[in-house]
Amino acid sequence: MRYTALALQTVCDAVNQDQTPEDAHARMRAAIARVTGQIMASKNFLKGFNGYDLKLVVLPEYWMTGFPMGETREAWQAKAAIPMDGAFPDALARMAQTAGVYLCSNHYETDPNFPALYFQSNVVYGPNGDTVLRYRRMISLYSPSPYDVWDRYLEIYGADAVFPVAETGIGALGTIASEEILYPEIARMLAFKGAEVLLHPTSEVGAPGLTPKHIAKKARAIETMAYVVSANSASIIGTPVPAASTDGMSIMLDWYGRTLADAAGGETMNANAVLDIGALRETRRKTGMTNTLTRLPLAAFAPAYAGMDLAPPNRTPDGQMVSRAEAIAQQQAVIDRLVTSGVLK
Repeated sequence: MRYTALALQTVCDAVNQDQTPEDAHARMRAAIARVTGQIMASKNFLKGFNGYDLKLVVLPEYWMTGFPMGETREAWQAKAAIPMDGAFPDALARMAQTAGVYLCSNHYETDPNFPALYFQSNVVYGPNGDTVLRYRRMISLYSPSPYDVWDRYLEIYGADAVFPVAETGIGALGTIASEEILYPEIARMLAFKGAEVLLHPTSEVGAPGLTPKHIAKKARAIETMAYVVSANSASIIGTPVPAASTDGMSIMLDWYGRTLADAAGGETMNANAVLDIGALRETRRKTGMTNTLTRLPLAAFAPAYAGMDLAPPNRTPDGQMVSRAEAIAQQQAVIDRLVTSGVLK
């Protein structure tokens, strides 16, 4: 099974500059139209270029909106967070359907089960318009995550919804959100559920040399024996932050961490490559030292994980957003516990 995958590096026109939800939503609809055009143009070009159909597109982190910069929770939720069902999700599904691709979008999302919160979600839409995967970012310092309402979240959605993997016609897909690429446990959870392609929407500092996240992308590919498709922003405009601070470094990696394609700065489809799922599956079934995924002594690791008291779940069991000051205080409490226990010196 071979097909073209694309980490589309596109500009984010941030809604921070908009004073009303109506203006923000108009900007978001314009982004959908513009990016749909970019996907279609890329699809047509790449078919003629390498002979394989484009079947997978990953978009950058919060590509429709940017991130909150001083807005209250209520203001950001009103203008930048979309519902699970409705006009915006339908428009994203149509993007995938129009292009005939699996489309990974990272966006802020509300949930009727947690009306006071919004989540940062990776949602994968199939070529028929169906939602095939929904992952809510698990590790976030300031924004809420399922871990903050852990007991209630598991009661509603079950454990399988926490680190979902979708079996599709182009392989088993899992997703990692932005900074979470730094945490090997998330990629491992996806690999143990069979993920073959890790989709990574991100919006990170670009640099001519290796950054921590860029190193982590290669590590996650190697240690999970999976493809990594990582799409970064091609700058964020409409905020006081210098626009090109998050630009470049979109990349496609194979299961040995080798770069298949990458991108410099600006809007580009250059981070595209042909993925060979059959070759990946053959490699994962081979014996030998390079099959690292099959050689993990998990029972040896379990006691350390089980006995470690780090960030506790249910940070906001009443389903209310915590302030930045409260988030920092909670992190400081974890640091203090680790110092007391001797883990930190």
